[in-house]
Amino acid sequence: MAKKDTRFDIEVKESNGFSGSKIIVDSQTGVQYLYFTDGTAGGITLLVDASGRPMLSPTYMR
Repeated sequence: MAKKDTRFDIEVKESNGFSGSKIIVDSQTGVQYLYFTDGTAGGITLLVDASGRPMLSPTYMR
């Protein structure tokens, strides 16, 4: 079976039962997002540096 190309990759994943977090990386831009869940609630946000610029994954930096 061929691997499906995906736009988003999970770089870090942490979980402790009902809550968890993931760092998701856009494979085309390298921009990082934080996804957090707690029970049945969750949210996603852009990670930014101290200057307000989007954080880039070192894996995808060119």
